[in-house]
Amino acid sequence: MPADRLHLVRHGEVHNPGRVLYGRLPGFSLSADGRHMARSAADYIHSLQRPIAALICSPLQRTQESAEPFTHLFGIEPVIDERVIEPTNVFEGRRMVRALLNPWNWRHLRKPALPSWGEPYLDVVARMNQAMTQAWDAADGGDVVIVSHQLPIWITHLAVAGEPLRHDPRSRRCALSSVTSFERAGGKWTEVAYAEPASTAGAVDVGAV
Repeated sequence: MPADRLHLVRHGEVHNPGRVLYGRLPGFSLSADGRHMARSAADYIHSLQRPIAALICSPLQRTQESAEPFTHLFGIEPVIDERVIEPTNVFEGRRMVRALLNPWNWRHLRKPALPSWGEPYLDVVARMNQAMTQAWDAADGGDVVIVSHQLPIWITHLAVAGEPLRHDPRSRRCALSSVTSFERAGGKWTEVAYAEPASTAGAVDVGAV
């Protein structure tokens, strides 16, 4: 019997005083507020009173730390899955505003529908769908929690909704420690809920494009 519901949970706020695009760079941990956000996401899912069959997260530090409250509440250890990781992008380690002021970087913006600055959206959709489907089929009932990143979650939302993948990164509905929930029937995903259980007022959220 497959899973009952799958929740894509975004990580909490990252300690990023330089406000750089950290992408896949190592050494970026959650801030103190980010840990509270992650706990709020776990508390929200716990409040649904649904059994959790599997906990999966990307290999990056911020997602592993965001998975810790789920381990505490549900007594389940996370499984690392490379397929739900942050996409690559050429602006890692830089401040986006400064990077865009340099004409040398404009070539990376030539195909925003791809996008030309990083991993193609279609590739992100494919690997996320593969990871989600495998986790769904492997569960013996209950819910699956996958702790991932803003772009993979948002691009999954767009693909499931049948909307164009090209978008303005500033318009994503995927707040820190938000929860986007899906169900699957007949080989198709359906988004069934979106929640923002954490207080994110004043949070720094500039980690990726």
